[in-house]
Amino acid sequence: MSSASEPPASAPEPSSNSTTGAPPPPHDPYAAIRVPDYRLLLFGTVITFAGTQMFHVAVGWQIYEWTESKLALAFVGLAQVLPIFLFSLVGGHVADRFDRRRIGALAQIVRACSSLAMLWIASTRGPVEAVYVCLFVNGTTRAFHAPARTALLPQILPLELFESAVRWNTTGFQLASVCGPALGGLVIAVTGETWPVFLFDAATSAVNALCLLSIRKLKPHANREPASVESLLGGLRFVWNTKVMLAAITLDLFAVLLGGIQALLPVYAKDILQVGAQGQGWLRAAESAGALAMALAMAHRPPIRHAGKVLLWSVAGFGASIVVFGLSTNFWLSLVALGLCGACDNISVVIRHTLMQLRTPNEMRGRVAAVNMVFIASSNELGQVESGLVAHYFSEVFAAVSGGLGTILVVALAALRWPELRRLGALREEEAAPPAGAEAPPVQTAMKSDFP
Repeated sequence: MSSASEPPASAPEPSSNSTTGAPPPPHDPYAAIRVPDYRLLLFGTVITFAGTQMFHVAVGWQIYEWTESKLALAFVGLAQVLPIFLFSLVGGHVADRFDRRRIGALAQIVRACSSLAMLWIASTRGPVEAVYVCLFVNGTTRAFHAPARTALLPQILPLELFESAVRWNTTGFQLASVCGPALGGLVIAVTGETWPVFLFDAATSAVNALCLLSIRKLKPHANREPASVESLLGGLRFVWNTKVMLAAITLDLFAVLLGGIQALLPVYAKDILQVGAQGQGWLRAAESAGALAMALAMAHRPPIRHAGKVLLWSVAGFGASIVVFGLSTNFWLSLVALGLCGACDNISVVIRHTLMQLRTPNEMRGRVAAVNMVFIASSNELGQVESGLVAHYFSEVFAAVSGGLGTILVVALAALRWPELRRLGALREEEAAPPAGAEAPPVQTAMKSDFP
């Protein structure tokens, strides 16, 4: 997240294909990966995300083993979501004013220290309250690292590679989401301990910090606005005035909030499916396996032509898959349901992130990423709180099934409330034009915006 000034960008010249009528060049699915600095960013992000997924498996299993309380699992999500609400807008503002590499690296170093503290708690059976403190620290580092990482992309890649990069980002995330939980569950099952998982998580955070600091060829960025409350809230105003972006973010917020079942996986693994810690790892990995398969398929496909309709159907499919999982008492059917859930979710992620980047000017990208994080990333943890509370007062099956049905209802309401979302076409055609009634920043009138 350097504060060197950025000259106004000129509008992109029309391609020769558009003036000569020649067919467009063939789709190159590996274009973004050919950029060395992007490879560094992707590798660091993927390896630390694998560690994060292992971390979540270990924390969930450890808390449930120590307390056997579904309410305690809800507090796991709450401890991580509070700092997102408290610090994300500040983190986005910092990302728009300072060196994004150093902000991200510092956040990862602090996270590594927090994971080492978790190692000590697990090995000494420290107080459960100390676990929640470490989770709060992890959430705080995420509030600064995520906007910095997201806003770093336009300094590395040109506009035409954004959608390719988003697809490879999601592919890498899902690969880590498959390997991380499965490996975490395996380590716990073999060793009977969670502390080796926390050691690995600390190491991956350190590697990610090193990768960020190794990135060299960056376009300059700057936010020339003076630091103020108005500047801090600029991302919120931009998202509110860009209706199709607001629609996509709101849709995902409520879908994940209602359909989030990660907090229930220890309960399903231990009490319903009776597959233990290793089975919990596979359950957590199944959703990511489906998402990985979809991500690889999308990475080799041309850009989506009817993004709005595809987004709505994919979120509806996400909700239907949650219903099947909630009703299942068969381990293999549960794995398939979670795989379909992940495949549908990956489509939604690609569309939303690509839309967000192509509609956002570079000097606001950190703040808009922070808003996206508050509404989307925090909904994962709030979803854990919601599902944990419903499971505590009713049952885990009711929590999962009602959440899936609620997600489908949200899709129907979003389609009715925002017709512009239904009409959304090819994402590459979306310009970073100022929304109606909004004043365009100087650089925005001269360029399409860059990437996540």
